Amino acid sequence: MMEKLTIKTPPDVLSFIGHTLGFWPKESLVCITLNENSIGATLRIDLPRQPGQELPYARTVAHYLTSDTTATSLIFAVYTSAPWQPGQPKPHAGTIAALTGVLAEQGITIRDGLFVGDDTFSPYDGEPGHELALPVSSTQTSAINAEFIYRGSAVQPTDQITLPATREALANAAAVEHHMDTIRSMSAGTATRQARELWAGMLDTASFPSDDDSHALVANLQFPAIRDRLIADIPDLEEPLQSILFAQTDGAPKWSRIEWAQQLLLHAYTRTSPQHAAPVLTTIGYINWWEGRGSKAHQFLQLALDTDPAYRLARLSDQMIGSGIVAGWNMNKHTAYKALPYEMP
Repeated sequence: MMEKLTIKTPPDVLSFIGHTLGFWPKESLVCITLNENSIGATLRIDLPRQPGQELPYARTVAHYLTSDTTATSLIFAVYTSAPWQPGQPKPHAGTIAALTGVLAEQGITIRDGLFVGDDTFSPYDGEPGHELALPVSSTQTSAINAEFIYRGSAVQPTDQITLPATREALANAAAVEHHMDTIRSMSAGTATRQARELWAGMLDTASFPSDDDSHALVANLQFPAIRDRLIADIPDLEEPLQSILFAQTDGAPKWSRIEWAQQLLLHAYTRTSPQHAAPVLTTIGYINWWEGRGSKAHQFLQLALDTDPAYRLARLSDQMIGSGIVAGWNMNKHTAYKALPYEMP
């Protein structure tokens, strides 16, 4: 059992958020649910862009937060570049007021809040002034940040993805087409069984596969029925395919295996061509949705649609994420991505 980490200071809170999300948020509301002193779910959502949306926005946020049925209170952080002048309401004060009211109806209290600017942060309910403002850089020296780094975690400056470069597109396309011809010559049952055996071998091996096996994986992902089965095989759960795809299982997924699958798929992407890339990028996007990284999932799905605007799974998945549907695993602290033990003092 991993030793519990205790979050004691505001810099600890911001370090926890950065490492949990994997990036430093921009123009975002981040909420962390609490059950007594134990941390539950972490939610990041874009701040509302238009005035007049405060109440619907607050209800949407509250819907996500109350999915953690053990939550009794929460802490929040507003990340924004909007300036805050003395004597003026804080940016997004109406949103926080609406959220406070909606959560109170659900029996959830707000324990604390932080206002995080580009260079400094301060208590959300405090008055602007240097005596309460701390430099954002102070998060780098927090105890929690040091512990996360020791455990191999890192915080990226943004959540913008950069795809690795592909090479030898024509040769890759020909190799994938050759494997697709082989798959078409088999019965559906045989093709699916062989695809699953290949994929399981990759997921259970600690090294990257040969180029030929990568081409075979890309070829298998071109067939929707095989693709869906391979996606469902990633979390290593013996539950119905639909339950796994929508992250609504009783058992917890194997997150280390899911992360390795993402690395394998990125590796396969570098050995493919634009005409075969959409299923690979869509599957990576789907994994990011499972992990609660909606903005990254959206980016991968958009990249998939750039290569194939008609790719159905990418379009449907992006619509699902855009409508605010959160993967079921992230509604339960026992199944959520990076469900590590933390507590507040």
